Amino acid sequence: MTRTAWTLSDVERDEHVDSLHITAGEVGAAGDFSIRKRTLRGGLREGVEVVEVDNGLLRFTVVPTRGMGLWRVELGDLRVGWLSPVLGPVHPQFVPVAEPSGIGWLAGFDELLCRCGLESNGAPQFGDDGRLQYPLHGRIANLPAQRVEAAIDTAAHAIAVEGTVDEARLFGHKLRLHTTYLTQLDQPRLRIVDRVTNLSSEPSNMELLYHINFGPPLATPGARIVAPIETLAPRDMHSATDVARWSTLGPATAGLPEYAHFAELVADGEGRTRVMLVAADGQRGVSLQFNRHRLPAFTIWKSQRLPEDGYVTGLEPGTNYPNVKRFEQQQGRVPQLDPGQTLHFEIDLEVHPTAESVNAAAVDIANIARGVEPTIRHEPMPGWSDV
Repeated sequence: MTRTAWTLSDVERDEHVDSLHITAGEVGAAGDFSIRKRTLRGGLREGVEVVEVDNGLLRFTVVPTRGMGLWRVELGDLRVGWLSPVLGPVHPQFVPVAEPSGIGWLAGFDELLCRCGLESNGAPQFGDDGRLQYPLHGRIANLPAQRVEAAIDTAAHAIAVEGTVDEARLFGHKLRLHTTYLTQLDQPRLRIVDRVTNLSSEPSNMELLYHINFGPPLATPGARIVAPIETLAPRDMHSATDVARWSTLGPATAGLPEYAHFAELVADGEGRTRVMLVAADGQRGVSLQFNRHRLPAFTIWKSQRLPEDGYVTGLEPGTNYPNVKRFEQQQGRVPQLDPGQTLHFEIDLEVHPTAESVNAAAVDIANIARGVEPTIRHEPMPGWSDV
């Protein structure tokens, strides 16, 4: 047997492992890779469970307690993630998702990759009576996984962390997220594979946005976003003032409101597209590859406040744009699921530690975009933005 798996948590079977540390030697393999499961203590992270993977080159931390989010990635001395004003990862019990303002979600936001969804993924939506219907970015990021497994396949030279999170309620939607983080030994990349299933006997709908966030040292003034743009438009009139600089991160400015741009990306014949953030010196970067057929809506989010207030940019593939759900439904961008139906999503995240690696990814993106002249709009586009 080349694949060895460990159940870290299984609510249905009442099984739970408080801590685990598996090294290469324990599976009879050469190398310097490992899996470690532990529980964080103190402050708002009290009780948060994390799974730390080291593939021999790349290190990353999965947070089952927070919807199987990805806290951070590290390659050598390069940390990929951001410095949130919130010292997390925050346990969901301390995140007031349903507070009347609709933006309580922000009290727990500090991951590199945070899923938004599944019932809704955009701005908070209120009913005619003023009551909150859907909170900012949904609930999945603040729901703990009920089953988590880690595995090492020595023949395939791979490590996997899998988890299942249910977002369900009586007389409501019943959606299941099954996610797998897969990495090859000694490689600077990992793959995120998600399956969203409608568990109900009735039709349902869903929204999913991958809020993938970068701060220093990659995201600093002068850093560049490289993307095969087909069409790009600002979310609102404030963001319109940034359209000419959509691909460049500007100086940190106290109190500066966020910018957001919505885009459609060029893809190859199989739907593959790619985007990259390049550090200001051009020597390091990180790229994302995904399928535009599955994730057709792309958002660029830029928060250029002072570092203590969160200097961060988000590269965000999604099933839809993060407007209120009723608007996205009116535009036909909310996927529908029949009873038992499953939708599949994949994202490849690769860290580029050298200028040569950055340049190779840039060439790939240029090849995807070849022959397409981007359309850059300087005002919000009807049908794309509800503000």
